[in-house]
Amino acid sequence: MPKIRTNRAAAKRFKVTGTGKLVRAKANKSHILTKKSRKRKRELRRDTVVNAISTGSLRRMMPYL
Repeated sequence: MPKIRTNRAAAKRFKVTGTGKLVRAKANKSHILTKKSRKRKRELRRDTVVNAISTGSLRRMMPYL
């Protein structure tokens, strides 16, 4: 059996924590920032954990991470 290839697009966007959870960056932080509040932009900087529904498909995309 050949090795499974990692989806490189997914590998660049998601990281795995020490406990095995997947972490992603939040959206809406790239442009049109003038109308967003300072608090909202600050909270968008933080990473967040991927929800349980998406985790299964992401694990299949990244079998070795």
